[in-house]
Order: sequence, then structure tokens, then C-alpha cells
Amino acid sequence: MSRELWLLRHGKAERFDSSEDYDRTLKGRGKRDAIRIGEWLKEGQLIPEVVISSPAIRAITTAKIVCDVFGIDHHHIQQEKRLYDEGLVRVNETDLPDNKKLFPTAALARLILPDDWSHLEQGCAQLLSITYPKSLFEESAD
Repeated sequence: MSRELWLLRHGKAERFDSSEDYDRTLKGRGKRDAIRIGEWLKEGQLIPEVVISSPAIRAITTAKIVCDVFGIDHHHIQQEKRLYDEGLVRVNETDLPDNKKLFPTAALARLILPDDWSHLEQGCAQLLSITYPKSLFEESAD
């Protein structure tokens, strides 16, 4: 048996100004991309069992937007500060698509992991797919 882990990067955020990185807000494009990824998940009946987000403004706002598409109450979003503090999870020994920017804003990576998460080892994840919001906009324009 196996389980899936979905990693959704936050939507496009404002650039650094006088505010801290942690407090950066989403741009309009970031909000639109989060809605589209949420709609794509819902259309494919890919409903998350658990939603965990960094509490950074751009990340938690992205999570709330996607949850709104599903009708998931924001109280069900678990905030985990380590997601901000420790950065992105590395995927090792995986066939990655040839792309200049592998994991841009609002991209969704789907990983297959063993069913038992109590003893995960480095390299045990297999990349199933990466969905880019830009490609979803192109598909819907056809």
C-alpha cells in the first residue's frame, strides 16, 4: 500500500519591501492561481484529508483559498511553523521534468510514499506529477 503527499507552493507574493518575508501577501495572480489549483483538484475529486500550512501570510492565505474552493472550514487547517523555518522538502533520486523552474509559485507536486510513515527513509518518495497553474489556464482556454 502507498499514500500520497501533496505539496502546494504558495501563490505569487509581493516582493520584499520594508516588511518581513514572513508577512508577504499574495498578489492578484497568486490568488487566481490558488483558486485554479483548488478548482482542478475539486474537478478531479482530489480532496485532501488533512491540510497543513506554514503560518507565513502568503502560505496560509493560499491554503485558505484552496480550502474555500472545497468548502473546508479554515479551522481545519493545521499551521506548522517548521514548514516556514525549515524550507522545502527535497525530493531525491526522482525523474524530474526538464523545466527551468521546477517548483514555481502555486505548483502542486504529488508524491507517492509508503503507507507506514513512521519509518520514512530519504529517497522513499516517488514523484507522481507536478501541476502548474499556468498549464491549467492554457487548458481552460482551449
